Amino acid sequence: MNLQNIGVIGAGTMGNGIAQICAVAGINVTLLDISAGALEKALATVSKNLDRQVSKGILSEPQKHTALDKIRTSTDYTSLANAQWVIEAATENLDLKRRVLQQIAAHVDEQCVIASNTSSLSITELAAGVNAPERFIGLHFFNPVPVMGLIEVIRGLQTSDKTHAQAIKLAQHLGKTAITAGNRPGFVVNRILVPMINEAILVFQEGLASAEDIDAGMCLGCNQPIGPLALADLIGLDTLLAILEAFYEGFQDSKYRSASLLKEMVAAGYLGRKSGREIGRAHV
Repeated sequence: MNLQNIGVIGAGTMGNGIAQICAVAGINVTLLDISAGALEKALATVSKNLDRQVSKGILSEPQKHTALDKIRTSTDYTSLANAQWVIEAATENLDLKRRVLQQIAAHVDEQCVIASNTSSLSITELAAGVNAPERFIGLHFFNPVPVMGLIEVIRGLQTSDKTHAQAIKLAQHLGKTAITAGNRPGFVVNRILVPMINEAILVFQEGLASAEDIDAGMCLGCNQPIGPLALADLIGLDTLLAILEAFYEGFQDSKYRSASLLKEMVAAGYLGRKSGREIGRAHV
């Protein structure tokens, strides 16, 4: 695949993970964020993750340094001028993503493919604000990006066959398996997974079982590698709430109503592992 330059927008958990796997695959990455501090933190995270891969024998020390050298950071959208692909990985908020995508489209060539890492929002709706929307597609990576082997590829109404084929090739180039999903809230994986996690939070909220027992039950009884509450903390409670709210709005079905404990924890700034306040420590 003749892909040399890629832009990644957003230096958070997903953005730095996407930047890392692109750099390891030999692609020059421009990691862009409005916060210089977030960019500095992202580079430190990538370096730490690459150190872990070196210690496990996945990468050599020279490969680590080569990957790090592939990543440059910027707070200026003009740095995307030479990008062949740009992947938006901003916070899961429709208005914010629209603004970011408009900025991307204004600073890249019309041949540049633009993708969103949204986990629940409509690709067709996001594409509406992008000129030449046939080049827009959803690429939903999973957390932690360097570890998880899947990318959901989501076509909007306007997405061309050429863009879809390029997305599949990109996933393969990054060493991931791609599945194609329709443009419905949550796509495939989150449509199944997130309501299950919400139900686990409801069980905990009702005092039916402790957080430890809920997770143990699902790990040992259903052979899940991680319990639903631990997974909620890993994903981020704010992200889960945003997905559930998108489901509820999109389907108008009460089965997607988020647990009150989830809403309360997000309102308090208790967002799971990234904030140091896990759901299992909540008082219910």
